[in-house]
Amino acid sequence: MALKCGIVGLPNVGKSTLFNALTETLNAEAGNFPFCTIEPNIGTVAVPDERLDKISNISQSEKTIPTTLEFVDIAGLVEGASKGEGLGNQFLASIREVDSVIHVVRCFKNDDITHVSGSIDSLRDVEIIETELMLADLDSLTKRLPNMEKKAKGGDKELKLSIELAKKTIELLEEGKPARLLEVAPEEIQAFKALHLLTNKKTLFVCNVREDEIISGNDESKKISDYAKSKNSISVNISAQIEAEIAHLPTKEEKQEFLESLELTETGLNRIIRSCYDLLGLITFFTSGPKETRGWTVKTNSTAKQAAGVIHTDFERGFICADTISYDDFISSGGEKQAKEIGKLRQEGKEYIVKDGDIFHFKFNV
Repeated sequence: MALKCGIVGLPNVGKSTLFNALTETLNAEAGNFPFCTIEPNIGTVAVPDERLDKISNISQSEKTIPTTLEFVDIAGLVEGASKGEGLGNQFLASIREVDSVIHVVRCFKNDDITHVSGSIDSLRDVEIIETELMLADLDSLTKRLPNMEKKAKGGDKELKLSIELAKKTIELLEEGKPARLLEVAPEEIQAFKALHLLTNKKTLFVCNVREDEIISGNDESKKISDYAKSKNSISVNISAQIEAEIAHLPTKEEKQEFLESLELTETGLNRIIRSCYDLLGLITFFTSGPKETRGWTVKTNSTAKQAAGVIHTDFERGFICADTISYDDFISSGGEKQAKEIGKLRQEGKEYIVKDGDIFHFKFNV
């Protein structure tokens, strides 16, 4: 199942334009008025990886299938969303279902495009969204805590841990800080995740700037960059309009020429996906053979057995071992057969930690 990245922001910041460009569809209705997107739109995006085609060519695969991410275009939040303003409850529920948040911030002036607050102020806009998410978490925990404490009287140790985490998080939220800034011990991570907090999700800040400001940025995008660093996050500059134009070019060659004319080396899509991977701690491994070469996504520090489970639960349940070749060895030796002949194919057990670019052939018995 592809990981979901929810695109959020105030109305008219370029979310739907970016979504359309990223997914190369017109499923999201981009319009110059708030709430032009009411139902979340979901688009599956192939993760660009130049290694995939190289592996496939060597294996002479019939199919080449990239790993994917899902982007969810969530309607614009407004001040008061935590109390139901502007269809807020529906939008907040949509955010709960995603793995990470892409927060689009408008960092350009254009009199032809209205702003819900009447002016451009990137930090104010970010803080409106962050505040609404924090208020929603605070409301959720405050309502749930009494019931949790009542159930904990039966001696449930795990529930007691959840209560302590909830109380610490409430204190943090009351200080105006998101839940993701809470220091959580390794043994507390699962209990903390089970609280399902909006502000515990990794957030990538995407600054929507003018075409001539993608590389240099501007005063507004620099404010967001500093803000993101203060929240242990990152930001990237993109032009939603440029991404829309690139998406409609018919060939890779035309897209590349267009990028070069703007002195850009890659699309905003690539930067956003790479940034999402970094934030979520993701890596890619591959399977390859005559029928297909395919990319798969796993968390950093996943074991070979867990990676097998990404393909199919039977692979994980009946895991025996994994024939393993590093990407560099696969390319330099010219394929699996040659890699095996020169001793570059290894048999790894269930505790082997997957490395980015590993090429696996799993052996299992169910």
